[in-house]
Amino acid sequence: MEQEVVIRSARPADMPAVAAAYEWLFVPPGQRPPHWDEANAVRALHQVSSSDRSDVLIAGADGNPVGFCTVYLDILSVRFGQRSWVEDLAVQPDRRSQGVGRRLLTAAEDWARRHGATHLELDSGNDAHEHTGSTKAGNRHRAHNASAGPSDRGCFRLP
Repeated sequence: MEQEVVIRSARPADMPAVAAAYEWLFVPPGQRPPHWDEANAVRALHQVSSSDRSDVLIAGADGNPVGFCTVYLDILSVRFGQRSWVEDLAVQPDRRSQGVGRRLLTAAEDWARRHGATHLELDSGNDAHEHTGSTKAGNRHRAHNASAGPSDRGCFRLP
């Protein structure tokens, strides 16, 4: 029997598993960045998680990550206030369409709100909206959706 998925901030010991989970983003139609290095990714994840302006969130089940996302405070907009950004969001392929991505995005929204953000932005692959339900999830208000080539960009006003 599978354990319930728990969303939390990643701990230092989680970073190698999170870096390895980036492989989920490289499956076609995604692609590996030309200079990808997993050891550098582990170091970068430690920096992200130790900053007060960013975090690494993981979805864990049975002691293993089944999803992750990185969230950052971005610009302070004169018109709209503090912006936040989800840079990477991935779910283990066999755990997709089970609400894990939606829960990670909700956790990122909560983190952003706690850190004073009024908006959350993200770029996603063409089919990611289907997996996270991000265009129709709960009380999110779609503020912007412009095609960005092979991805969609969305900005959500945080309630």
